[in-house]
Amino acid sequence: MYHINFENPCHVYFIGIGGISMSGLAEVLMKEGFTVSGSDSKESPLTDHLSSLGAVIFYDQSISHIPQGTDVVVYTAAIHPEHPEIVDATKRNIPLLTRAELLGQLMRNYKTAINIAGTHGKTTTTSMVTEILLAANTDPTISVGGILPTIGGNIRVGGSNLFVTEACEYTNSFLSFYPTMEVILNIEADHLDFFKDIDDIRHSFRLFMEKLPKDGILVINGDIHNLSELINGLDCEIITVGHGESCDYRASNISYNEFAQASFDVTDASNTTLGHIQLSVPGEHNVYNALASVALCKKLNLSMDAIVSGLLNFHGTQRRFEKKGVVNGITIIDDYAHHPQEITATLTAAKKYPHKKIWCIFQPHTYTRTKALLTDFAKALSLADEVVLAKIYPARETDDLGISSDNIRVLLEQAGTSAHYFETFEEIEKFILQHAASGDLVITMGAGDVVKIGEDLISK
Repeated sequence: MYHINFENPCHVYFIGIGGISMSGLAEVLMKEGFTVSGSDSKESPLTDHLSSLGAVIFYDQSISHIPQGTDVVVYTAAIHPEHPEIVDATKRNIPLLTRAELLGQLMRNYKTAINIAGTHGKTTTTSMVTEILLAANTDPTISVGGILPTIGGNIRVGGSNLFVTEACEYTNSFLSFYPTMEVILNIEADHLDFFKDIDDIRHSFRLFMEKLPKDGILVINGDIHNLSELINGLDCEIITVGHGESCDYRASNISYNEFAQASFDVTDASNTTLGHIQLSVPGEHNVYNALASVALCKKLNLSMDAIVSGLLNFHGTQRRFEKKGVVNGITIIDDYAHHPQEITATLTAAKKYPHKKIWCIFQPHTYTRTKALLTDFAKALSLADEVVLAKIYPARETDDLGISSDNIRVLLEQAGTSAHYFETFEEIEKFILQHAASGDLVITMGAGDVVKIGEDLISK
């Protein structure tokens, strides 16, 4: 594998440089003195930003633009092996790295490399940790999977001591990483188009834990099913967070304000109260995202004052219980939740948020996930008063499994929850305007483009 060394900058070419993750990695390399060029299907604010920093970017992907003197080519999993630039790089014997492999190589250049993993909660927890590190006046380099207003995007290029990133399990990407500290928030059945089952997922997470060196730190959710099976025999230090009395960090005296934002005491295994936390994001799930952040940052020897300040300053990232606006007295919220457990967490938080009736406009993400978790989706969505279902967002898949959002509607109605299915966003918008009332809460939910519905409602 080609090694990236900050002491020896080279020329890196990115295929798909405009992606949110790829653009961030390109910016890190440019800050370190690397020459960066690349291609993408279209111009965007992200590519414009890279161009302003000096990157050379091409937008015709029907031919290869790889310059002479390119040392390594980076590509994403979405790039087909027959892509002209993959073919060209192979013919010219230019080394190839996947995005995950490049991210792993970057980590090797930092004294401390923190990986935040789990089926859900990664973006929020990475953002919480970022706020704490900034409050503590450290100079971290950050790669987050969403837009965090505090850093003005998804990337912050800092010093070479501390690197923080999300670590995604899909296609075993995180097994290309070199962490010195890990946070594992949860392990649930997901990405079943790649993994065989939950045991296969747990096996990959175990391999990820084994990436830690002997002096590494693992912060892990103590509530994970059969945790001992996962962590037995690890050489690193293990810190647990969660509900159990045996956990090293617990949340006690949890209460909520009128916007479902929690406050709680942080308690250690000896029942000593370490400090009081007030969150500016809603839901019990964020209590435990915050608790994992506290455990990690205490291990970095950061003060409770910085931890308290950082968590209070975190007001969320885009598409995580993000208030989009109000139309006809109806509050519009958008959320990225696309897994049953995420949906449950979001709708549970919504119940504590001011509302008369909760409307959930849900867009399932991928046919395989919808089919595998069909009954779980119906159970989670039943927490809403009214459910409106959009067509499945296919992402990387084709419609060949005989599954539809209407299958969820049938299960919901059988269970007594009012549910509706529409083929188009326009039909959904018209239905909401006709039936939702002032004081209601409408949540657009999913990992696809369902956010457009709320934005259209507000613009109209």
